[in-house]
Amino acid sequence: QGGKAAPAKKKEGSGGGKAKKKKWSKGKVRDKLNNAVLFDAATYDKLYKEVVAYKLITPSVVSERLKVRASLAKAGLRELEAKGMVKCIVRHSGQLVYTRATKADDVIVE
Repeated sequence: QGGKAAPAKKKEGSGGGKAKKKKWSKGKVRDKLNNAVLFDAATYDKLYKEVVAYKLITPSVVSERLKVRASLAKAGLRELEAKGMVKCIVRHSGQLVYTRATKADDVIVE
């Protein structure tokens, strides 16, 4: 029974140096929207010529395509609906969904 002790083992996990700290990303930068707060003549014409031809019309779609504020888009859509140029499909809470008024709709109404 020799008194030789087993050679001391290295502690596991101590090798490899200090771990690097995680570098956090700065996040994505969104472009600042610069949407109009009032209709100018050109945009107002677009509202009457182009928007009435869309199949799906929502304030967000109008806002994005015409570069106007959503509140202005909503006001424009209310005006178009009053004149019978677009038809409201869904009016749920804050989400309004319109579609173009077709000739078939006019026949049903009369």
